[in-house]
Amino acid sequence: MVSEVTGSPVVMLVEDFQDTREMMRHMLELSGCRVVEAANGQEAIELSQQGGLDLVLMDLNMPVLDGFTATLRIREYERTRDVPVVAVTAYDTAEFRAAADAVGCCDYVVKPLDLERLDALLKQLLPSRDNARAAQG
Repeated sequence: MVSEVTGSPVVMLVEDFQDTREMMRHMLELSGCRVVEAANGQEAIELSQQGGLDLVLMDLNMPVLDGFTATLRIREYERTRDVPVVAVTAYDTAEFRAAADAVGCCDYVVKPLDLERLDALLKQLLPSRDNARAAQG
């Protein structure tokens, strides 16, 4: 992961459904992001340790290792402790929101994704994104 080389922010997309991952990856790439994909929480932990991440979009309900546990483990490592993690889930309940907050998620997005909400979130959490897109253009 080389965001410093490309100038584009690197977003790790953690989602177990391939169709959803492909749709989200496309949206993120159109927004000027480089995307690294993980299909479960264990893959996310392993990929996060390569460094260079600017943001993690973390599904909460996945096989192998859920997003709550993966976020906790990602927060244990110094190199990923401060990387923003956004919970992405179909469960819009107070309990899920509280649990996501408790493990260190900085925001919460409900599926199906609202494109405008995702774009606003990227602008908020990746302030250099517009600069990277202008440099590419």
